[in-house]
Amino acid sequence: MMYTKDWTKVSRPTEKIERMEAFFASHGFSPHRHDTYALGITLNGVHSFSYRKSMRHSLPGNAVVIHPDELHDGEAGTEAGFHYKILYLSPEIIQQVLGGKPLPFIADGISSDPRIVSAISNLLTDLDGQLDSLEEEDGIYEIAQALSHVSGQKTRRRKVNYRSAELARQFMLDAAGEVVTMDRLEQVSETDRWSLSRDFRALFGTSPYRYLTLRRLDKAKAMINTGMALVDVAAACGFADQSHMTHHFSKTYGLPPGRWADLMLRN
Repeated sequence: MMYTKDWTKVSRPTEKIERMEAFFASHGFSPHRHDTYALGITLNGVHSFSYRKSMRHSLPGNAVVIHPDELHDGEAGTEAGFHYKILYLSPEIIQQVLGGKPLPFIADGISSDPRIVSAISNLLTDLDGQLDSLEEEDGIYEIAQALSHVSGQKTRRRKVNYRSAELARQFMLDAAGEVVTMDRLEQVSETDRWSLSRDFRALFGTSPYRYLTLRRLDKAKAMINTGMALVDVAAACGFADQSHMTHHFSKTYGLPPGRWADLMLRN
C-alpha cells in the first residue's frame, strides 16, 4: 500500500511496552533521546537516521535497535517515504531477564539478524489488539535473549529446574480454557518467571505461552471437528475472541479454522 501523507497509530500501552506504527513521507522527527530501547521493523521504504555520528539506512525487513539514551533522529531515505512499526522497552525490564549482565548494545543501530527481527516482529504483529499478558512476557524474554546473543554477550550454563517447569506445564494443561498469567505460573512453579521461561524452553522445546496456545488449539480442533460454531469454540478454549483464535490457528496450521471445518466436515 502506498501512502502520501504522514500518519501514526499508537497501540494501547501495557505496563511494560509501548507500541506504534507510522509512515513519514519525508522528515520524521528531530534529534532526541529516551531512556528506553526503541526496537522497530522497517516495513517499506528506507528509514534513515543519524546515530552515533553516522547516517544509518534501514531497509524493509531490517530491525532498528536504538540503545537507551542514544541521540537519534529519523527521515525518509527516498521520495517514497518510510513505513515502520516500533516498540519501546525499558532497560529495567530487559534486566529482569538478563539478571545484572551489561545491557546488550547493537553498535550500528540496525540488524538483519533473524533472531532480532523475529523477536521484535512477534510483539508488533497486531497493534489493534491487546497483548495477552503471557504473550508479552514471552516476547520480552525472546527480545532480551536475541539482543544478548547478537551483541556477543556470553551465556552461562546452569542446571534446569524440571520440577518447577513440570508444575507449570501441568497447571496449563488443567487450565487451558482459563486466563493464565505469568504471575500465576510463578506461584504454581515456585520460581521466578525468567528462570521458568528459560527452563521450560530447555525441557519442553517451546515457551510457556506457545505451549499453552498449542494446547488450546488442540482442544479447538477437536471441537471444530464436531461442528461447533467457531465463536463458541473460541470462548470455550480461552481465546479472547474468534479473530484471536483464527490468527493463531492460521499461523500454526496454515489455514483458517473455517477452512479446516469445511475440510473436516466434508468427510
